[in-house]
Amino acid sequence: MKLKSISRTVIHTMIRWLDEIIAYFDHRTTSGVVEGINNKLKLIKRSAYGFRNFKNFQSRCLLNWHFN
Repeated sequence: MKLKSISRTVIHTMIRWLDEIIAYFDHRTTSGVVEGINNKLKLIKRSAYGFRNFKNFQSRCLLNWHFN
């Protein structure tokens, strides 16, 4: 019973993402780089409660981008 529900979930997931799966094999590119950048920005944003304005946040993002 559990195997049946797992296989059903896998099939539904593959159908839902079929266009993206085919696009990967057509172009051999992923969104991993963009997701990594977004992750870094979210980490900076989480630690940015002490920034007084957007300019400080922007400077922190650019410094992090340049040195990492």
